[in-house]
Amino acid sequence: MLHPEKSPPPRPRPDILPRPIYVRISDVAAGHCVGTHHHDWYQLIYSSEGTMTVTTQAGIWVVPPQRAVWVPPGIDHAVAHSTFCRARHIYIDRNAPADLPESCMVIEVSPLLRELVRAATQIPVEYDEDGKEGRLIRVLLDQLAASAHTTNLHLPAPKDARLSRICEHLQADPADNRTLEAWSHDCGASSRTLARLFLRETGMPFREWRQKLRLLYALEKLAHHRPVTQIALDLGYENTSAFIAMFRKATGKTPGTYFNAPH
Repeated sequence: MLHPEKSPPPRPRPDILPRPIYVRISDVAAGHCVGTHHHDWYQLIYSSEGTMTVTTQAGIWVVPPQRAVWVPPGIDHAVAHSTFCRARHIYIDRNAPADLPESCMVIEVSPLLRELVRAATQIPVEYDEDGKEGRLIRVLLDQLAASAHTTNLHLPAPKDARLSRICEHLQADPADNRTLEAWSHDCGASSRTLARLFLRETGMPFREWRQKLRLLYALEKLAHHRPVTQIALDLGYENTSAFIAMFRKATGKTPGTYFNAPH
């Protein structure tokens, strides 16, 4: 069972990294948003408590507890905090001695990685790189590299203007059940063309993309403790059972238990 984490004193956002790894600590209120920005270093955005949404040109990542989002140097990203978050921002020098990924992704935070992050918040900013603190940081780097594999919590964004129009509408109204045939009348392209473009630009068929959008929407609403029945109706499901079946297939958990246990 996870125990509530007591937050260390907050640390400011640095202009330069004083060491190869810098851990920034902040407790963030629900509804707080950080506009589009980028860093000259790698960043792991992790919240031991609360849910965040990270948006880049490549898509949307929803980050529930015990997950984290990885952002490489130079990638423009914005962060919205759906709930109160105990945020841990791990900044890593681009020349750090580790095989780190060069694309955004949501990664699993294992119990070991979680404890390493917690320990890193307790050491001095200018830690001894050759002492026990430096050894802890090297283990943290190794675990980050080992954990960096994608999860199903990413929604890719298409670049085609016609697809973008459809996707923006569905993000505003995920219950819209229109087929690509219906959308084709508004987009000036045949349903076959739209289907082909969706698969090429997002790597998934239109129906799968819309289902993934609904899953991410559901996670955000569940983090706000919205009733499962209401979420199902908001997403256009005819009954709660169909929504629960979709959610269980995608996550391995029911909506009611997803946030109650470590992932």
